[in-house]
Amino acid sequence: MDTTLMKTTQIKLLCKASVLALSISFAAPVFAQNSNEVVAVVDNNVILKSDLAQSVAEIQRRFQAQKQELPPQQILEQQALEQLIIRQAQLEQVARFNVKPDEKALNDAVLSVAGQSGIKSLTAFQQKLDAQQPGTYAAVRSRIAEDLAINRLRQQVVMSRIKISDKDVTNFLKTPQGQAALGNQVHVLHIRVSGSGDIQTTAQQIRTEFSNNNDVKALAKQFSSNDVKVDGADMGFRSLSNIPAELAARVSPLEVGQTTDLITVPDGIHILKLIDRKSSEQKAIVPQYQTRHILIQPSEVVSPENAKQTIDSIYKRLKAGEDFAVLASTFSNDTGSARDGGSLGWVTPGVMVPEFEAKMKSTAKGQISEPFQSQFGWHILEVTDTRQQDMTSQYQERMARQILGERQFDTELDSWLREVRNNAFVEIKDPSLDRKNNGK
Repeated sequence: MDTTLMKTTQIKLLCKASVLALSISFAAPVFAQNSNEVVAVVDNNVILKSDLAQSVAEIQRRFQAQKQELPPQQILEQQALEQLIIRQAQLEQVARFNVKPDEKALNDAVLSVAGQSGIKSLTAFQQKLDAQQPGTYAAVRSRIAEDLAINRLRQQVVMSRIKISDKDVTNFLKTPQGQAALGNQVHVLHIRVSGSGDIQTTAQQIRTEFSNNNDVKALAKQFSSNDVKVDGADMGFRSLSNIPAELAARVSPLEVGQTTDLITVPDGIHILKLIDRKSSEQKAIVPQYQTRHILIQPSEVVSPENAKQTIDSIYKRLKAGEDFAVLASTFSNDTGSARDGGSLGWVTPGVMVPEFEAKMKSTAKGQISEPFQSQFGWHILEVTDTRQQDMTSQYQERMARQILGERQFDTELDSWLREVRNNAFVEIKDPSLDRKNNGK
């Protein structure tokens, strides 16, 4: 392969790896040294020379961190600009569909940026940035919010494009990888990297070491620091059904001795290594709860206080002996279940929001819960029956869909990004930055 092409591909991978990581690593300096020189126009927005310089600096840092040779400066600048163009085109879609990150996710992301400088609170971070230049904190927060929104949009759009048929699932389960998901036990080593520091870089270093080193405790000790926590464990032999689906899907296709790519989930970055596998007849037996509920939601005409008063009143009537189904049909704002006397049928753990699930598990058969609150409003539930259900086949199908979805995601993401790029109006001011002029 041509060296230039190889470098171009590497840059693409570095830029694509994490939209948010780019923002986190250099967000603060971006707004300290602004330049009004426009290098490109994308739809109704512009990319400044300072934006390009910052993007180039970040790519250089990542190459150096991985001890890779830097590509020619022109190629680097062209690719950096292309990624900025694609980012801006995505922001146009974010605005079009009004995609916004939730406040908690945004605060956590900003706090992660702060943690890289040893700052433990948002207030202290704001004071430090605005002391350097007023308005910097707001600018950084806005940039991170944009990146979170892009990631959220990507998930929504790409997942909607992934189509997995029942036939796809059936065919996959007949393959060796599919057979591995049918209940085989796997011996797995597990490392999790979390904290406020540069966990992405640390996790990549650990993965490199992990390929030839099975001492998870030693690795955890070696790479842990004040702002990066590394946990390592030998999980022993266990069924794939006893491993979280997003992790199990990455383990299932591995050959013995292989290590997963970095797996980024809300609690950190996970790396797993397959040591051995053996067949197992273990079934996925899970508890189920036959449940019905009454939901009262606050609204424009029902204040939170009135919603609480209403659910308390219904609870008193239930305790006085009134019929649950009648009250659910009359008052519940969950119209789907209200038509059936509040019945939700048989509920499997992991389906409902945490508050509902916790109350369901703690409510004895035949008992009615006290009113409790979730993101949807105020609930009262009744557990009418319980059972142990063999969910092996359902779990196998879910695993298959998870694995197939993982396979399709990158392909569909690339396809969507090309569409977004092609549909955007782009004007590059400096011809030397336009990839189309290479070789001319």
